[in-house]
Amino acid sequence: MAKGRKSRLTDEQVEEEIARLNGSEAVALARKYRRIAYRRRQYLYSLRDLERLGLRLMSLGITEDEVEAYYRIVEGGGMDAT
Repeated sequence: MAKGRKSRLTDEQVEEEIARLNGSEAVALARKYRRIAYRRRQYLYSLRDLERLGLRLMSLGITEDEVEAYYRIVEGGGMDAT
């Protein structure tokens, strides 16, 4: 056995340790922290993507009014819709 290494855990010991950790308040807290941090990060990436799209549209001279008019046409079935 290598110096400083613990002996290998049996399958039963592994399952017992997993069960213990799953019931741990510390693990629950850390999971919640990671879940929230991940969501915030995803939200940040989404906002960055929206900013890039907005800047691209602005560089093309597209305004909010033009976007709204386009979608009114699309939703209404085209320009000839009355």
